[in-house]
Amino acid sequence: MSFEYTPQGVCARKIIFDLDSDNVIHNVSFVGGCNGNLKAISKLVEGMKAEKVIELLEGNTCGARKTSCADQFTKALKERI
Repeated sequence: MSFEYTPQGVCARKIIFDLDSDNVIHNVSFVGGCNGNLKAISKLVEGMKAEKVIELLEGNTCGARKTSCADQFTKALKERI
């Protein structure tokens, strides 16, 4: 199933991803943000269980911000699992 999430407090404007029935992540894309870094995150999490990605990325910050695009992705996943 495909989902869209609007992140807060980061440069990315949208996160789009698929979750299958086993909570495995597919087809992650970010609109806006640090293009190269977000493409890398998308490749790294492909085929991973959402719970593992949350464990790895939750709480990650970006500069002086209290969140990051990766952290916002974990919030999106938590809403869907």
